[in-house]
Amino acid sequence: MSTPFPFTAVVGQDDLRLALLLNAVSPAVGGVLVRGEKGTAKSTAVRALSALMPEVDVVAGCRFSCAPAAPDPACPDGPHEVGAGVQRPARMVELPVGASEDRLVGALDIERALAEGVKAFEPGLLADAHRGILYVDEVNLLHDHLVDLLLDAAAMGASYVEREGVSVRHAARFLLVGTMNPEEGELRPQLLDRFGLTVEVAASREPDQRVEVVRRRLAYDDDPDGFAARWADEETSVRARIVAARKLLPSVVLGDGPLRQIAATCAAFEVDGMRADIVMARTATTLAAWAGRTEVLAEDVRQAALLALPHRRRRNPFDAPGLDEDKLDETLEEFGGGDGSNGSGGSDDSGDSGDEDPDPDGPDGGGGQPPQEGPDGGNDDGSGESSGEVPAQGEPSESGQAPSPGAGEQAPVRAAEPFRTKVLSVPGLGEGAAGRRSRARTEHGRTTGARRPQGALTKLHLAATVQAAAPHQRARGRSGPGLVVRRDDLRQATREGREGNLVLFVVDASGSMAARQRMSAVKGAVLSLLLDAYQRRDKVGLVTFRGSTGEVALPPTSSVDAAAVRLESLPTGGRTPLAAGLLRAHDVLRVERLRDPARRALMVVVTDGRATGGPEPVSLAGRAARLFAADGVASVVVDCESGPVRLGLAGQLAGELGGTAVTLDELRADSIAGLVRDVQGNSRRAA
Repeated sequence: MSTPFPFTAVVGQDDLRLALLLNAVSPAVGGVLVRGEKGTAKSTAVRALSALMPEVDVVAGCRFSCAPAAPDPACPDGPHEVGAGVQRPARMVELPVGASEDRLVGALDIERALAEGVKAFEPGLLADAHRGILYVDEVNLLHDHLVDLLLDAAAMGASYVEREGVSVRHAARFLLVGTMNPEEGELRPQLLDRFGLTVEVAASREPDQRVEVVRRRLAYDDDPDGFAARWADEETSVRARIVAARKLLPSVVLGDGPLRQIAATCAAFEVDGMRADIVMARTATTLAAWAGRTEVLAEDVRQAALLALPHRRRRNPFDAPGLDEDKLDETLEEFGGGDGSNGSGGSDDSGDSGDEDPDPDGPDGGGGQPPQEGPDGGNDDGSGESSGEVPAQGEPSESGQAPSPGAGEQAPVRAAEPFRTKVLSVPGLGEGAAGRRSRARTEHGRTTGARRPQGALTKLHLAATVQAAAPHQRARGRSGPGLVVRRDDLRQATREGREGNLVLFVVDASGSMAARQRMSAVKGAVLSLLLDAYQRRDKVGLVTFRGSTGEVALPPTSSVDAAAVRLESLPTGGRTPLAAGLLRAHDVLRVERLRDPARRALMVVVTDGRATGGPEPVSLAGRAARLFAADGVASVVVDCESGPVRLGLAGQLAGELGGTAVTLDELRADSIAGLVRDVQGNSRRAA
């Protein structure tokens, strides 16, 4: 096993390290979700934490890591006698994104269970992680049903495996850590809420700090053991501090004043439910123990709020997480408990924090505020992420007249207010990634039939299995009450659920679309469909065309937020190379089919149907459109043509695509239902 990078050698990222250490002291805090761009030491810090965890006493030979002083009475390997055990290092178990349900929770030997009535159980990763760390890299890419199982186990402290009347339960208490890159997609809000703390990380823009990062990494790569030895004293010191904080934690007092501040803060930021209050209370208590105090101060409450609330406050789907620190300080000051601490918590020189001149490379880094501003000062919500809002300066006149097709580029305009839409679904039955849009064969959903298993059996169809085995009982010499089952008799249940799709937006950004009201309405419509895609767990892509070419503004991604930002900053102007835009979209779908052949696509073309520039632009656009019809791609054309004289070019384009055309007004609520029926009907006729 390779030597891990020392935790105390991680440069900067003070709040990430503090959040991890608080959970090491008290796993009851609820784990950590680390959000940040690639290359920001997320995985390095998490893997390094395992070396700091104190050793655990376990029952010798127990696969479920029972504590010898208080063994689990329901342990599948039990019962165990209370007594001395053996010590081993705390484990850090990694859950791969592509793991199966059986790998996570464990698996029953269905054949032995049916034939012999024996609970033959093979433990999964949840059992391995008991009393240690369970690390999920790219947790936002994990299948939803696995995340549900994972978080349920984390909340209950136990894992349950139940199949065909046979059930196994075992303890599963662990420190849950997830890392993710928001550009690759977000977690559902209800899943975000199940993580105790969240930390936003970003690469430093300070040259000296970046130099130190490179210097330490090169030194570690050249001699891992020697580098770790140089940091051994610091590692030992932090490990001892964790042990001391664990012993002190039961003695920490959470007074009425800090408790009132916690409740007032959660109410002020309109968080749903009571989990935020409980997590803040546990975090503030742990912060006091980490600082060596037995009393919770206002500075602990403030730090707890900065770690526990950003991902829980009410916000729109495309708003970046963050916390208004001025509002936080005002709330803490208003509801100060008179404990003598700095109620505002705005400075770092109060109480016993000891971080007047924090060492950026120290083990706790002072535990200051999470980084709330980017290199350029960030935005007002303190998230450190740009909202994508672009001032609508230099827009076309209020008359709504669009510039000529050859006009120059126009400044971006704001999107109109988004509206609620109904489901746009791809017809037929797919087999793509789990989601909430179109019908698909899935591992989870309603049972529709049975088949022979292809590979490992995951979902047994009991009736079909018994039916397959019954005719052979006499030939197999059955003499007792048990059913003689062979592997060939086993049947896999087939299930139907919902899948996520690739929604590819092809947006006309030419001069004919540049009238202020029209482009604002177009962006509002696309933004509404993006909101729907966010809720239905789709991948999205954005192709634009203007001037002389089509451009991939955003390759297919699970980050709907990124698509919303690109849409807001979309400029307009120039001619209308419709064929170029369609051909670019066709290339995007072709490449995506190679990468993810199971994911079906829905193309939404937003245009007035005009085609200008180059020889025979209309004819060329028609030929490009027929490529999609030949591939069977479900498509919708949003007709943006306005004015008293309408050419109906968008409808002609929809016919070439084998899809349907709809006006901007028809995109709203009830009209969408008819649009879905049209899309499905046209696709059936084309098939």
